[in-house]
Amino acid sequence: MKFSKPSIQFIRPIFKINHLSSQKLHLDDVGPMASLLKTRSVVRFRGPDTIKFLQGLLTNDIRKFGEPVGDEKSSLVTPNVPASSARSMYAAMLTPQGRFLYDMFLYEPPRTDEKLDRSGSRPGPEYDEVELLADVDCSVLDELVETLKKYRLRSKVDIENVGESFSCWQRYGVDLHKRQPSSLEDPQSASVGWGGAIDPTGSTSSQGNSTGWQWHKDPRLDCLGFRGIFPSNTTPPMVEANTETEEENYLVWRLEKGVAEGSIEIPKGEAIPLEYNLAGLNAISFDKGCYIGQELIARSHHRGVIRKRLIPIKFLNESGNEVSQKVAPNSEVMAVKSGKKAGMVTTAVGSRGLGLLRLEEAFKGSENLVIKGEEDVRVEAVRPEWWPREWFLEHEPHQAAG
Repeated sequence: MKFSKPSIQFIRPIFKINHLSSQKLHLDDVGPMASLLKTRSVVRFRGPDTIKFLQGLLTNDIRKFGEPVGDEKSSLVTPNVPASSARSMYAAMLTPQGRFLYDMFLYEPPRTDEKLDRSGSRPGPEYDEVELLADVDCSVLDELVETLKKYRLRSKVDIENVGESFSCWQRYGVDLHKRQPSSLEDPQSASVGWGGAIDPTGSTSSQGNSTGWQWHKDPRLDCLGFRGIFPSNTTPPMVEANTETEEENYLVWRLEKGVAEGSIEIPKGEAIPLEYNLAGLNAISFDKGCYIGQELIARSHHRGVIRKRLIPIKFLNESGNEVSQKVAPNSEVMAVKSGKKAGMVTTAVGSRGLGLLRLEEAFKGSENLVIKGEEDVRVEAVRPEWWPREWFLEHEPHQAAG
């Protein structure tokens, strides 16, 4: 099944969940939800050179897939799924000039014939079949696969579009990210995949068949919930009929957290990854060595000054109330006090959106920012809770004045 990328600029979120109101959306008040991500597809990498191939292309350290998981689990492992098959990673592919091209979530799928070494913590030397699944943006799927194959050269790695066989899902909602089970005794952990003690079908999950798939903690931020790739012919575990909701609501959830995703929200060939906060979203390793576009990333990082960042924004009227007025992407945001351009809107859904804004102008109050040409629409920048404190320090008012 191949999905086309829908336009996301002016989507009006509609819930399937009965007790939610579509009149006014407050996702922070809603319990666990799950969405089938029709805007994402799946690519499979398979072959002995898979990790080496991706290591030279992507911003993150792909070699971690060849190491033991250890005590810090990035996914919720069920009793019958080997720990070495349970991890995920977020990464990006850049242009040679260091501009964003594609993002992807990488996963190790359950293995059908995994042989462990003597420690029992990782595949032994007899196991030479390496396989990774990548959750990618549907709108650039064909282009992405073609680009990857151009870089493959003589590398022993097969690259295949498996979007008809697999689907991407996200599970999110209020307080869901605070539940971080660390042991199999935790009932939440035991039930998260086919393999928990309360799920009798879990006895087959160690075979890596269609019942051996699992949710992974979103590798970007805990507050985004859980993400996973599942066979298209089944509904993931813990997705009840009354908790499945439209993908647009996941989009709003992300916007409220200030997180962009895909090659439309992060403009392909234009976006500077550090301005779109990819370092804070665990997409970039600064000590992995060379990869395409690495020079600009390293230089910007070591310089330590990022003057613009992607920030969640609200659209307000003159009374300070949120308005669902349509604001077009690429609309300019002006600073009233200085009269200068403060940035631009990158994504807008109803009264919420994302804006690439100058930090020195962003947090001077909602009365300072307006949409150019629509001065009755004010823009309020919202400080994300997950931002590191050092992202703010150099732009504190007393320092900016100096």
